[in-house]
Amino acid sequence: MEADELLSAPTPKKPSLPVSTGLRGYLMRYRRERELPVTYEQMRDFQEAIPLTDAAGRPTLWDTVIYRADEMAGLYEGLKRIYALLKVDGDFSVVRHLYVDRVDFCSFGNSTPFRVRVVNAYNDNQDYFYLKRADASRIYGLELEHLLSPNRLNYLTHGTTLVEEHIAGIPGDVFIERWLANRELKPIRVAKELVKFNERCFVRLLGDMRSYNFVFVITPDFEESQVRIRAMDFDQQSYNARKNFYLPQFFKENAPLVAYCTKHLHVQTALQYQREEQTLILQRAELAAVRLGHLLEQMAQDPLAPEEKVHALRASLAEHYERPQYLACATMGELVRENLATLRHVLTTHGDPAKAPGAVV
Repeated sequence: MEADELLSAPTPKKPSLPVSTGLRGYLMRYRRERELPVTYEQMRDFQEAIPLTDAAGRPTLWDTVIYRADEMAGLYEGLKRIYALLKVDGDFSVVRHLYVDRVDFCSFGNSTPFRVRVVNAYNDNQDYFYLKRADASRIYGLELEHLLSPNRLNYLTHGTTLVEEHIAGIPGDVFIERWLANRELKPIRVAKELVKFNERCFVRLLGDMRSYNFVFVITPDFEESQVRIRAMDFDQQSYNARKNFYLPQFFKENAPLVAYCTKHLHVQTALQYQREEQTLILQRAELAAVRLGHLLEQMAQDPLAPEEKVHALRASLAEHYERPQYLACATMGELVRENLATLRHVLTTHGDPAKAPGAVV
């Protein structure tokens, strides 16, 4: 990878896209759309914001917000009920011992989220969830992650409000700084997951996966720890016109990870891992064929990006995969569907992954 190929410019602010009637119907069908006792707009009505620092006293991008005293008890009770909907399908009886400890607000980024900290009164264990503006592209990103990745996601919508569970893990930029040289982690397992994550993002067109937009999840195993990378920001789902925007390997912030991967992986091994993930993606797609079909049918009808962006991206994908079928795609949803069709074609017609169109390693 040449240095001038790295994407380093900040991501332009993407307009928030309304949830269409068709997408709303999908969300209702699969019980993502639920009546919520608190909306995003209600959360915006805070009275005071205090800058939040980390454990070392350094400023963060978050402010702790304070609401009017006569509103706070009712608001926090509503937030606790949302947590019950998110975690136990609304069974409030099993979360009565929990309480809302803090609400934080972040004005940085497109979603300007609220983060709610929930604490167990018996053991002080804490958890988080987020309230954001409902944005169609973000919802499609969450649902595609749920269906096509190894990770299941809990989220709810209600009108213009989106509720997301917290995705736990070590932020990618922190992992690069503090964990990349950790000898307790087997380098090949980290490099393998980087290849797989790169492929997952590319196939489902999830963009802007800079190091601070994904986390590393480390699971101790009986011999060595397993590693998985999880996206935690789905704002840039199927919007950008550049093919490389959907490949994490091309971001400047991820360069140390790419160098690490290149150092520890033979090219043929990397192609093997890429092929493994392609196979797994298709298996997941087949298991969720009906639901995924409904999602992609609606996604193909929603204008998630301007026409010129779709045309630029489809031309790049057609060249990359050597498949003119991309040129007939009119929307980003159709491009995601064509990516899956291309995987099926590649896996059934090419024995050697190094000779298959679309090898990005």
